[in-house]
Amino acid sequence: MDFPQATAAASRFEFLAESASTNAALRVLSADADAWPHLSVIVTDDQTAGRGRLDRSWDAPAGTALAVSVLLRRLPSHPEATGWIPLVAGLAMADAVTVQLAGHEVGVKWPNDVLVDGRKICGILAESTGSAIVLGAGVNTAMTAAQLPVPTATSFAALGAVADHDRLVSDYLRRLSGLLEALATWGDADRSGVHDAVSARCATLGRDVDVSLPGGGALHGTAIRLAGDGRLVVEVDGAEHLIAAGDVVHARLA
Repeated sequence: MDFPQATAAASRFEFLAESASTNAALRVLSADADAWPHLSVIVTDDQTAGRGRLDRSWDAPAGTALAVSVLLRRLPSHPEATGWIPLVAGLAMADAVTVQLAGHEVGVKWPNDVLVDGRKICGILAESTGSAIVLGAGVNTAMTAAQLPVPTATSFAALGAVADHDRLVSDYLRRLSGLLEALATWGDADRSGVHDAVSARCATLGRDVDVSLPGGGALHGTAIRLAGDGRLVVEVDGAEHLIAAGDVVHARLA
């Protein structure tokens, strides 16, 4: 598989015919900062032991999904700005997907999914290596409707489209790089424009949501905005709750 555009967009680009986990591979390789600089990328269309948030497994038949891992070394200095990185990745991927799925509604589901027409086409996983972040994305490309793991998932193929892998990765990298540069330069999501850009793409805002909290609790309310550090603000009976982590389910629209 050839990736000339993506290779040009990355500082280093490697396509693997097979990988247990591109994130795990890049975490190990990131120890060599000279060989693997900022915006180094590993891609495969055959990931055999991928993981999502909360250590959930993520796998797909060979050739049906694209795993993309990006090494980020130039990070915002303020911890509050760093919290936006998964959302920035979701925005960048949503923009890249939109280019190839014109006419469909593409959005970011807080905190780390990309939805097309309300169904998940991509998940994002950010993992810290200490001084860097490995940012993984898994995109359903050639997965048929029968191969989709859950009814709430979708793919390019299920939508009747053939994904241009090179264009998808290239568009994602260029948008991601620009957003991260703005975030690092300005130091916060508001002045960089990231807060407004992510909010405009966030399919969760304005929706009634069910939130399963890490400690075992649950909330049902309305997602009203994103806080300055990227946390989700959910209003329950007139009181606002800041959600830093947890599973969020969109209630069905009437």
